[in-house]
Amino acid sequence: MSGYTIDPGFINFISYLLTSVALLASFMVIYSVTTPYNEFREVKDGNVAAAVAFSGAILGFIFPLMAAIFYTHSLVEMAKWATITGVVQMILFQVLHKLNGCGNCIRQRKVAPAILLAALSIAVGMLNAISISY
Repeated sequence: MSGYTIDPGFINFISYLLTSVALLASFMVIYSVTTPYNEFREVKDGNVAAAVAFSGAILGFIFPLMAAIFYTHSLVEMAKWATITGVVQMILFQVLHKLNGCGNCIRQRKVAPAILLAALSIAVGMLNAISISY
């Protein structure tokens, strides 16, 4: 090859994209294992409540991940913040489950508690995201 080089911006893009997708997949699997039901199975079985709650948790994880990419400019820092904010999402679920048994409600396909859980997951994720900037 005669002097052809790959743009460093493209390398960074691919690095962040692949790392982000791996972190998201890891979060989804770990989150599903820490709840009293399997989100993947529940969603596959058509449980709308589980899909709503899981979607909120995913968005609550992604917002801080986006902020970590924007503010830190480091794959290691991004992974660190992804871990921290992923743990916060799991703690939020556990607290709500202990307070009102939201896991049981979701397994019973009750959509109202799932919507509240999704909203709180997204809200906490957004607070996590903006907190990364400081």
